[in-house]
Amino acid sequence: MKKMKRILALAGVVFLAGMYLVVFILGLTANPATQDVLMAAIACTIIIPCLLYGMMLVACVLDNRKHQEDEEK
Repeated sequence: MKKMKRILALAGVVFLAGMYLVVFILGLTANPATQDVLMAAIACTIIIPCLLYGMMLVACVLDNRKHQEDEEK
């Protein structure tokens, strides 16, 4: 479980860093799509950590349910 958390956290960090790098490059080239990409990056900064946290909560609940079923047998 701990290894999965680290992998998901690293994937999230790499994705967000990549998005901000793209925004930076588009900002330097004065691309008209820069503002839209920046808004998407800001939205992902909020959404991705929330989704990852929710996935970890579901994994914990399912893991606890599995342990409870094993104890009842």
